[in-house]
Amino acid sequence: MVTYASANPNQKRTPGIIPLHGEEGFEGMRKAGALAAQALDLMYEQAKPGVTTAALDRLAFEFAKDNNAVPATLNYRGYRHSICTSINHVVCHGIPNEKPLKEGDIVNIDITLIVDGWHGDTSRMYPIGAISRKAERLIEVTYESLARALEVAKPGNTTGDIGAAIQSYAEAERTSVVRDFVGHGLGRLFHDEPNILHFGTPGSGPELKPGMIFTIEPMLNLGRQHVKVLADGWTAVTRDRTLSAQCEHSIGITEHGCEIFTQSAKGLFNPLEASR
Repeated sequence: MVTYASANPNQKRTPGIIPLHGEEGFEGMRKAGALAAQALDLMYEQAKPGVTTAALDRLAFEFAKDNNAVPATLNYRGYRHSICTSINHVVCHGIPNEKPLKEGDIVNIDITLIVDGWHGDTSRMYPIGAISRKAERLIEVTYESLARALEVAKPGNTTGDIGAAIQSYAEAERTSVVRDFVGHGLGRLFHDEPNILHFGTPGSGPELKPGMIFTIEPMLNLGRQHVKVLADGWTAVTRDRTLSAQCEHSIGITEHGCEIFTQSAKGLFNPLEASR
């Protein structure tokens, strides 16, 4: 199968240079984002107690293959899976395995699909059966923080306005914002300029301009913000073992606001809300 490297020959990030995309880029991102969202829609019925994350990974791989897409994480810097599955206190980059999900777990499923050279990157939180109220609340706050970030993602504002919108709400709701991982530009590159911090000061950072394309992917913890990466080199966990949650959209800045490329056509972007 095609790998990330072979799908993206000679593509390199230029530090400090934020690409501005035209209609071709936006159309490419619409297709890639829609397919990534469709892949996560499939997970809504599959992410249940007793199902393994390895089975979900295989489902994502087959979906990508059937739709002439490439999972961007597959063989990316040695990663060997099509999705990341981050359970409970895992903040991000959790590796799929054969351990069954159990009642009460919460899991973030993160997927990036390459379609005609463009990257659709998105993640959602899935409740596994009945979950605790504290887990529900963390997921609710995480999704609301993203919603508030999207409201300020428009020309004339800055990347710092996005981070401040997330941080001010999340901390008021007694959660903490992870600093170690950030959103990022994307398009024909998986990771490009600019970096999108999920904390910050209003008015700081690069100004948002029409044509910018990037992810917003806040990671919130019930406890402290600190994380550590395990010996596998990928799995990031909360140091205090408290729950963590994340959600992510790929967006493009337009003349008047932003376009969300990874919205669910079935209304399943927030599986917790959809299941009620």
